[in-house]
Amino acid sequence: MPQVHKRLEDEAVRRIFSQYDSKQLTLEPALAQLGIKRRRFFDLLKAYRDNPADFSVAYERTARKLISDSAEQKIKDELLKEKTMIDDKSLPINWYNYSAVRDTLKEKHNITVSVPSIISRAKEQGFYIPKPEKKKHNHEVITNYPGELVQHDASHHRWNPYVQATWSAITSIDDYSRVLLFGDLFEHESSWAHISSMESICLTYGVPLKYYLDQHRIFRFVRNRDIKSRFFNYQKFTDEVDPQFKQVQKELNIDSTYALSPQAKGKIERPYQWLQDRVVRHSSKDHVTKFTEVRDIFRDEVLRYNNRQVHSTTKEIPMMRLEAALNQNRTMFRPFKIPKPYESTKDIFCLRTTRTVNHYQKIALHNLMFDVPDVRPGQEVDIRIRPEPESGQAEIRIWHSGNLTATKTILLKDLPAVHL
Repeated sequence: MPQVHKRLEDEAVRRIFSQYDSKQLTLEPALAQLGIKRRRFFDLLKAYRDNPADFSVAYERTARKLISDSAEQKIKDELLKEKTMIDDKSLPINWYNYSAVRDTLKEKHNITVSVPSIISRAKEQGFYIPKPEKKKHNHEVITNYPGELVQHDASHHRWNPYVQATWSAITSIDDYSRVLLFGDLFEHESSWAHISSMESICLTYGVPLKYYLDQHRIFRFVRNRDIKSRFFNYQKFTDEVDPQFKQVQKELNIDSTYALSPQAKGKIERPYQWLQDRVVRHSSKDHVTKFTEVRDIFRDEVLRYNNRQVHSTTKEIPMMRLEAALNQNRTMFRPFKIPKPYESTKDIFCLRTTRTVNHYQKIALHNLMFDVPDVRPGQEVDIRIRPEPESGQAEIRIWHSGNLTATKTILLKDLPAVHL
């Protein structure tokens, strides 16, 4: 039954109490007319007797203020920062991210507030843009085990609002758990950066069964795209030449499948969008300008995605889903073992080339000459190049007939064809 103030006017309630006080009305009929319980009746009767002329059953609900004035101001400040980024057309920010506002308030100001509360204030204060209806896409998990399929890609964006340069994010996501097995930011994309990501996954989680890749020349040789000449009729067809990344895959017995369109890689594209949105916002609000600082932010957001975010498809935190499967020994990750006859991970996760030994028992690598005294002239050697970008050096490991014949350390700048 509706409350008494919604059913009866004040004058009608006063008349019932007056008749009750004058013995014209007994308690039970009075309760029936008011539609209330005995306790509520006597509470109202007392209020009536204390001040009959001003008595009223109407009231205003007074809720306890849960958010302080200082917290309200912090919410407004963060929403204003969001608006500033949206108004800057050079940034890839088109919408308010109220979840990011919530996280910033919690982590930087120790203010806990719900997303609906932030949205209500955003609407009141003009910090709201309705989003268009999302396009439908396939959210399905198509694998049954971790390591069954790793989706790998790179994305080029302006990750810093104060720097015009675009940097490359390289990520690998496990299809089953949705864990970002690898995620890092690079100033330049290169074969070595992608090989480094594979090394990180294999040494941390194990060797996966298959990679899902796009048609980038780093991953796949495509004849009509990668060889163009009016003068020669090349006999190499698609996939008959192995890029550096694929050579590493073959040595580790990792299979590949290739996406035929960007839309087919939606599962890896959505984490990119999430990361880009978070990193750009964080960089803008903190006025970050250096690549190393933005890279730290990117890595922190990868950790947040893996360990704190409930995934919209699996309804689980990615890392917890992965660990649960691993604890049950439900995995297709294989333990990493160095293939024979090689001795070190440097021989596997590296760049590869071959050379033929000349009559002086030397080989030439660009403008550098190396002695290979244990190999006869005319024989071919396998050269494995392990770049170390942080030191600016590279280790050259020369193999022949299953034996390591020589190792050399050189400067990376002396290998102009190696883009790092």
